Amino acid sequence: MSNAGKSLLAAGLCRIFKQDGFLTAPFKSQNMALNSYITKEGLEMGRAQAVQAEAAGAAPSVLMNPVLLKPTSDTGSQVIVNGEVLGTMSARAYFSYKKKLVPAILKAYRQLEEQYDIIVIEGAGSPAEINLKQDDIVNMGLARLVGSPVLLVGDIDRGGVFAQLAGTVLLLEPDERARIRGMIINKFRGDQSILDSGVEMIEKITDIPVVGVVPYMQVDLEEEDSLTSRFTRKQSGGILDIVVIRLPRISNFTDFAALEDLRQVNLRYVSAVSQLGEPDMVILPGTKNTIADLKWLRQNGLETAICRAKEKGCVIFGVCGGYQMLGRRLSDPECVEEGGSIRGMGLLPVETVFTNRKTRTQVQGQFLKVSGVLEGLSGMDISGYEIHMGRTEIICREEAEVLTEITDQTSAGQAPEAEGCCQENVYGTYIHGIFDEKGIANALLTALAERKGEELSGLREESRTEYKEAQYDLLADTLRRHLDMEAIYQMMEQEGDCR
Repeated sequence: MSNAGKSLLAAGLCRIFKQDGFLTAPFKSQNMALNSYITKEGLEMGRAQAVQAEAAGAAPSVLMNPVLLKPTSDTGSQVIVNGEVLGTMSARAYFSYKKKLVPAILKAYRQLEEQYDIIVIEGAGSPAEINLKQDDIVNMGLARLVGSPVLLVGDIDRGGVFAQLAGTVLLLEPDERARIRGMIINKFRGDQSILDSGVEMIEKITDIPVVGVVPYMQVDLEEEDSLTSRFTRKQSGGILDIVVIRLPRISNFTDFAALEDLRQVNLRYVSAVSQLGEPDMVILPGTKNTIADLKWLRQNGLETAICRAKEKGCVIFGVCGGYQMLGRRLSDPECVEEGGSIRGMGLLPVETVFTNRKTRTQVQGQFLKVSGVLEGLSGMDISGYEIHMGRTEIICREEAEVLTEITDQTSAGQAPEAEGCCQENVYGTYIHGIFDEKGIANALLTALAERKGEELSGLREESRTEYKEAQYDLLADTLRRHLDMEAIYQMMEQEGDCR
């Protein structure tokens, strides 16, 4: 089922196979997420597969996620195929259309087969959705198409893990059951000996071996969807209080992971005025629908509360859609979102016009002369990516400063370009991952602490990339202790039996 830990386990297996000397790639034929990734070619893919590719030591490629769905409403999604926008479809329309994507999915998979020794395929949700199985292109249907053995993962932390595993196997067709070569019980806490009798019984009931009981792991990897525990995590006792507004259509929230690794920092996601408090910094994140989420912000009173916090000296930082909201006006003449025009929050002298052209590019550059509390960021190198619809322009240059200069747009080959805006203690940028380069998070947090007359200790000296590499190794080490890797290797050696 969703959130059983498939993405994490797939990443860990990718790392193990890399450590064992195999060229390894992840693959997920169809992903649904708002937290996406931009490749060096300027193409869009699911972040989970980008994370798994990093774990495997491979360059992220849209071949690893040929179909990405980005929800635009409760009943519709933007459909992205091979990194490019195909269009927006209702759930019913996409369900009728998706079988047409099988050739593109298989082409991507075959290209990966030519380049890599091992492909770790991740399914989506449950493989036993009996109302959807006949047109499945991501779970057992895909396993049949490519002749893959299957590992079934159950989440014991939610309870009912034996019913999850047995019930799933029961609802599969005989040929599908034959593909399941092992089961994994994930997120276990406590004394494993207590579980031994249950493991023996579930193996007899299903006639499938349990190849691992994996503990609840404290590894810090980027997540991609609304099931993340980051949104509900409660922290207290830190010197700094940073608030991220949990917009209804929040996207790319992993932008802020570099700010939440320090025990002296409380980074909270809030969705109501009553939760805001008196933070040191408020972050407006990206969103799949800026205008709709700005209206939500206005209707529930958070817009007014954020403006009041700004007047008290609180730092306000907007990224992508959050940057657009901070401006004076947002116009949508081509009906990219909802059409029409709407007043922005008015905290930056910028205006945004939405267009059908989607900007997708990795970028490198540096902060220019930064105003206000965060002036210590001036001149620091940055890297990240842009993914947005429309352009934002500063309309009163005498009132504000350009925040960054992009010196290397890797997919566009353009000349240096001014980007973002800052005025007093309000900052806006289109660059996702702007806090990830070495030293930036430390400089930002130090500046916020100094404003309060406080001093931070134990700041991390490694870059975000170095930190993630250590986490991938920790994940792999944990899985080696708790998975029967010899059995898993044997499954792959017997792959021909599945074809």
